[in-house]
Parts: sequence; C-alpha cells; structure tokens
Amino acid sequence: MAESLGNTLKMTREGKGYTFEQVSMDIHISIQYLRALEEERFDIFPGEPYILGFLKNYGEYLGLDNKELLFQYRSGKIQDQPDPISQLVTPRGSSLPLKMLLSALILVIVLAAAGGGVYYFLYLPRTKAPIVIETRKPVEYALNEGALERRFYPGDSIVIPYGDSQYALRLSTVGDAVTIMTPEGGIILDLSQEVRVDLNNDGMGELRITASDFDKNAGESGALLRFEMDSTLPFYNSTSIESSEPVSIPASAMVLPDNTGLTNATQILSSANAYPFTMEVAFQGYCMFRWEILYERDRQDRNEQYFQRGDALNMQAQNGIRLWVSNAAVTKIQVIGGGHTVPVELGGAGEVVVVDIRWVRDNDGRYRLVMIRL
Repeated sequence: MAESLGNTLKMTREGKGYTFEQVSMDIHISIQYLRALEEERFDIFPGEPYILGFLKNYGEYLGLDNKELLFQYRSGKIQDQPDPISQLVTPRGSSLPLKMLLSALILVIVLAAAGGGVYYFLYLPRTKAPIVIETRKPVEYALNEGALERRFYPGDSIVIPYGDSQYALRLSTVGDAVTIMTPEGGIILDLSQEVRVDLNNDGMGELRITASDFDKNAGESGALLRFEMDSTLPFYNSTSIESSEPVSIPASAMVLPDNTGLTNATQILSSANAYPFTMEVAFQGYCMFRWEILYERDRQDRNEQYFQRGDALNMQAQNGIRLWVSNAAVTKIQVIGGGHTVPVELGGAGEVVVVDIRWVRDNDGRYRLVMIRL
C-alpha cells in the first residue's frame, strides 16, 4: 500500500530531527498549516492554491520530490471523494443516473483543468525579461578658463591648453583614493587632497587638482574634481645658470645674480669652497616625490616615486638638486656636507613645494648652499 502524503511529510521531518517551530521559522508557514498538511486536514486552508503552495515550499524544505507529493495529494483527494457510480445507481427505468454521470464527468474534467492551471503557475519556470544595462559614454571636458569643478566618472577626461600644447588627463579609478592619469603617469588623490601637476616638465606645478568629494570604493558615483591653473607661481629664469644644451657646470661658475637678492633663498651651509653634499629624506606619510640632479652631464634624468610612511631616500650631488614634493610636511630632510648635518624644512601639511638646493657664489667669492623656492 502506497504511503500517504501526511506520513511522507511527517516521517521525513522527524527523520531529519526538525520541529514544527523550526520549520515554521525557516519557511514562514504557520504551525497550524504545517500540522494540517501532515494530518491531511485540508479543509482548514482558505483554498486549494494555498494547499499547493504550502505543500511545494514544505516539500522543497524537506528535500522531497514535489511531483510525487502532488501525486499523493491528488490520489488521496480522489479516494476521499464518494464513488460517483455507486451514488448514481438507481432502480431500472430511471433516466437520472446517465445525466448525473455526465455531470460528474464534466465536473472531473473542470477540476483537472483547474489543477493543471494551478500547476502551471506554481511549477513551470518563468522567463525573466532581460535586464538592460545602460553604458555611460566617457565625457571629455576642456579647461577653457582658469578653473573647472565638475563630477567626473571613470573614463572621463579633461584637456588642458597650456602654452602652445594641449595636455589630456583622464580619471582612471575611484577606490580608496582617486587615480588620475597624466602625461607623466598616474597620480593618486585622497579625499580633500590637492596635488600639483607639472604639465611641461619645467619643474613647476602649473595645474592644481583637488578631490573635493567621492565615496570610497563606489566608482559608479564618480568624484567631484577641481582643476585650476596656478597663475601665482613666480617666474623662475634659469637661463643665467643653464644653457639650452645640458652641460656640466662647475660650482665656481654658479653665481647668483645680484638682482635676485636671495629673497627666496634660505642658507644651509657656507664655505670658502663648494663640495659634494648628501641629502637624506625620511617620509612620515604618503607623498609623491620628484628629484633631479642639476648640472651633472651623466645624471640628467628626472626621478619620480610615491613614498609611504617609513620610507627613506638618500641622494648625493656635486652642485645641486631640484625637488618637487606633493606634501611637504611629511618629509624630514637633512643635508650633510663638510662635516655638518643641517635639518631642512620644506613646508606645511598638504603644501606642494618646488625648490632648488644648490651652491651659489656671492659677489665676495664665498660659496653658500641654499634652498631656493621656485
């Protein structure tokens, strides 16, 4: 004899060690309906769709075959119904049994059709409409005036006209920080941080970029960026000490013109003769640091690197060093030469600084190692 629907549910639940309270909490079906399914008391349900729906969820939770459960439910329901033939048999000569039999058959067909419709809506998979994702096209902006502030999204770019050239910058990523690609490589900005970009490699940070607002690790929301040309930078005329062709200039030829007045210079060392010196840099925070050895034919390359807290850098020079620092306060610098060690402060927190540390000769013939702000 085939096992009944209720026994199948009950034995499976008890075999898994589940209680009505646990099942009810997991699949959000009232205990009274779970108990009614196991006791096959289907009359307490509001309607057959509820029976079929609860039975499907309960069966899936217990790991049973829903088709088999539906078959047991249908079989039990037919067995519970009175035999239409025995009820329709009447004494001979009566025409009622045939009419009632036809009516019963029609009723069975209608119920079967209704059950098929319920099964279709409950069990057959639905074809979901495809999700259309709109792809945003990158936008190119132009800095036609002194400043531009706008929300940029990854892929957006800005063209900076400067002198006779145009320079393109592009927002690459928005994560823990903002990454912007420039002609010289990538620069990284934290929230509210400002950096300067040297567009034409003249040692000056002509363009200031600030990341005013962005949600970290939410690239789809973009970043509010401000691009501004700095017209306040002092003009530095280096033709008095540098020719158009890179040459090695001895220290004795490095004379600071009288009209400069050393107004931007800070003395570090003083000596009757110029000599090689060493510069030690200790980094106490995140910083983009660029350096260039001056007036040495075999060391003309410009170096650039991102440093973090705890990093250190040592460099030696005969005549001078040019520095470009994105966050001056995080650099602790010492200049060592002639048996002396002198600390040098470049600037404050978040300050972008461009300086030369080099030997100059006074009118009286004495040499001084000075720091000149550019």
